Amino acid sequence: MTRTLLLLTTSALLLGACKSVALAPSSAQMEAPKIATTAAPKTGMVAAANPLATEAGLKVLRAGGSAVDAAIAVQATLGLVEPQSSGLGGGAFMVLYDPKTVKVWAYDGREEAPKGATATMFQDATTGKPRSYFERVGSGQATGAPGAIVMLHKAHQDYGSNEWGTQFDSAIKLAEDGFRVSPRLAGLITRFGGYILKNDPNTRDYFFTEEGAPIPEGFLRDNKPYAETLRALAENPRALLEGPIAEDIIAATRMEPFPGTLSLSDMATYQPRKAEALCSDYRGHAICGAQPPASGGVAVQSILGILENFDMTEIGETAQGWHTFAEASFLAYADRDKYVADPKFVDVPVTEMLDKAYLKSRANLISETAVIENVTAGNPVAFARGKDATPDNPGTSHFTVVDKDGLTVSMTTTVEGAFGSQRMVRGFLLNNQLTDFSALEKDADGVLIANRVTAGKRPRSSMSPHIVFAPNGEFLFTTGSPGGNSIIAYTAKTIVGVLDWSLSPQEAIELPNVIARNGSLRLEAQNLRDAETSEIDRGAGAKEFGMEEATVLALENMGHDVRRSRGEISGLHIIYRQQDGTLTGGADPRREGTAGSQ
Repeated sequence: MTRTLLLLTTSALLLGACKSVALAPSSAQMEAPKIATTAAPKTGMVAAANPLATEAGLKVLRAGGSAVDAAIAVQATLGLVEPQSSGLGGGAFMVLYDPKTVKVWAYDGREEAPKGATATMFQDATTGKPRSYFERVGSGQATGAPGAIVMLHKAHQDYGSNEWGTQFDSAIKLAEDGFRVSPRLAGLITRFGGYILKNDPNTRDYFFTEEGAPIPEGFLRDNKPYAETLRALAENPRALLEGPIAEDIIAATRMEPFPGTLSLSDMATYQPRKAEALCSDYRGHAICGAQPPASGGVAVQSILGILENFDMTEIGETAQGWHTFAEASFLAYADRDKYVADPKFVDVPVTEMLDKAYLKSRANLISETAVIENVTAGNPVAFARGKDATPDNPGTSHFTVVDKDGLTVSMTTTVEGAFGSQRMVRGFLLNNQLTDFSALEKDADGVLIANRVTAGKRPRSSMSPHIVFAPNGEFLFTTGSPGGNSIIAYTAKTIVGVLDWSLSPQEAIELPNVIARNGSLRLEAQNLRDAETSEIDRGAGAKEFGMEEATVLALENMGHDVRRSRGEISGLHIIYRQQDGTLTGGADPRREGTAGSQ
């Protein structure tokens, strides 16, 4: 793994796109990281959460398509074979590296709240407290205008090689002929069938047999309405946002319980966003992620910026190393929770949050021998922000593509919680993305919460697609994961693993997942006390992952409130460029992903 230092001039980092209101004067600065043209790889590669999706992307690459063309094929296939995680009715964030123009772009396909959304819509009308999780998720109010497909269309206008619509061919054929239900999908249908998945007649008919049993592993599941929806999208990339399909989406959201206010006007005005990626420097490497309202770019880079003040290579994969990682995570999550939201509505002090002097001051709070008591957000700028009250809804999928020209995509896509809002229209599930807003408008002190519900606003996301560049500015690797707000920790772990601990992509993926947020340290442990994750959350044949018990005990002795987890449901995917230009991939065995070459 080369780390040769060869400074090349690059385009300066632009952050103006993520601010809607000018900040007060500040001395905070962000060093513009080095990004350069990278020679084309020897072959293209796709890494995705299901082998059928990986093969769909590779088929497009073999037909001369670009990384964006392949990403469209992967997304369309994932929505069919992994509907619990992502789909046509959801949203996404994508980071794209263009080696020809030496640009790194962030595409935002996050869902948007309708004009009728209110700050109290997820609260009980009598008590003013948030309604229960399943009442919010399964409500018509949970669905925002879907953005994943129109975001991909925008990227296709910029970087597509093949005619729009041809990318759906593999998914259309699978939907018509049928696909074999995977172990993970079958397990999750069983798990959520006992809640609200049977409430909607469309999901009941699709995910259950005529006798009412969950469709089993290996069941041949076709989806002809999904194929017809893809054909409509091939003709019109905005087919979900206008016309008959949009009308059906709206009708589904207007049904009880708790009908929503999404309208054709809301759908018609929705547009994806594009800005320069959020990039910062970590030990000479450019780390580039998505812009707010994705909080992953800020939070992952905050963790790394704090860790830069420690010799993580020397500390290594020890209890001390994991303690330092955890403490940095506590601090970064606290800042993320308080300050990050949709920059069109709330000023997000990104520059100040990633300022090296500020992050050094946060690092100074970390002791080698004890935990920080009562971790709170820092004060990078004098903003009044309420204590966050946003729930955690694990779900989502992540994939990555590099084509023969070196165009690189790192994309995280989601319908939010498992099976989204669990309402189905024309073969696809609707998102429950608006539950990513804080259910409360103000905290206990009456201070407005940054991520409160507002009409037209996009909810904060934990999605963290990243692209990492070597010190000479050339593309090095991609990374990202599903997993709710744990995505941030999963993604940061892999960057530390590769850059500081000299691990291969697969080794970095298989490191124990360690999530430190809101006072508790949740981690995969070999010797389990409290099993928090069921077998069905993991992919077929997934091996046990975990931290050695001696390391766990050492963390407890430092004062960490450790919560042992049977297995985290990360779904990390990495493509890494070796010195000779060949690509190697990594896929998380905790799910069902694969990495394949063109």
